[in-house]
Amino acid sequence: MIIRIATRKSKLALWQANHVSNLLKKLPEIEDVELLPLSTKGDQILDQNLQKIGGKGLFIKELEYAILQKKADIAVHSMKDLPVLLQEEFFIAAVLKRESPFDCLVSKKKLKLAELESGSLVGSSSLRRQSQILKLRPDLRVKNLRGNVNTRIDKLESGDYDAIILAKAGLDRLELSGEISQTFSTAEMVPAAAQGVIGIECLRQKEEIIDIVSKINDFETEVTTNCERSVNSALFADCHSPIGSYATYANGKCRLESIVISPDGSVEARDTVTGSANNAEELGLELADRLKQIGAIEILKLAR
Repeated sequence: MIIRIATRKSKLALWQANHVSNLLKKLPEIEDVELLPLSTKGDQILDQNLQKIGGKGLFIKELEYAILQKKADIAVHSMKDLPVLLQEEFFIAAVLKRESPFDCLVSKKKLKLAELESGSLVGSSSLRRQSQILKLRPDLRVKNLRGNVNTRIDKLESGDYDAIILAKAGLDRLELSGEISQTFSTAEMVPAAAQGVIGIECLRQKEEIIDIVSKINDFETEVTTNCERSVNSALFADCHSPIGSYATYANGKCRLESIVISPDGSVEARDTVTGSANNAEELGLELADRLKQIGAIEILKLAR
């Protein structure tokens, strides 16, 4: 069988698609893998706030359309960009072993967050990151920053920003780890649900494709991903909501922590639960209920 992969054209997206391709080529059923690089609306419109023009779904629609048009068999995504509710005809056939879930700071002169001068300008496209930065350093300024990883670093180096926040996994994959000034612990900044996870999407009806692709699925990552994404689902949140969730798996159990935080970082609802990994989604629902009881819904209304 020849598998065709729909992917975005950015360096990071192509790295991820090629990584999936290399894993699939090791399977005896696969003769070859072909890449179909596509430009999405999310990649094309860089001068507007992503939330105002349709959200991170703009990064996946063209890829899904290619699958529907039978130009591709699967699409490769960063799982943190995927809506928690997919269109009913689509299915996540596999998630790969998670790489670093953490956020990191890239700054001039390799300054850490605590070392930035008061009033420094920090760039990030994520309200979750912006809010948690302001919680740690309310004296800083935050500003929206769009574009791929290399574009964002170029804007930092050209003087548009004093520092930027990026996902460590993306920098690691592009061999740009040397740019990192500081990696945040989850105590400092709770990651986005499924950050660092690569997901493979296909049509639900394509059982043969699912059977093959599922062979490269990582069980522990599947458990923690479902756990984290179920929090967002229960709170009716999307990729842009100021919510962070991070789950870990050990000895058949999951520990899940989440934060819902106001845009200015001054108010938060935060809690942790631990339970059986067999009930990963239910664990997320339990934590979402706890967060609701300590003001999560009111905070999300502020964010909207």
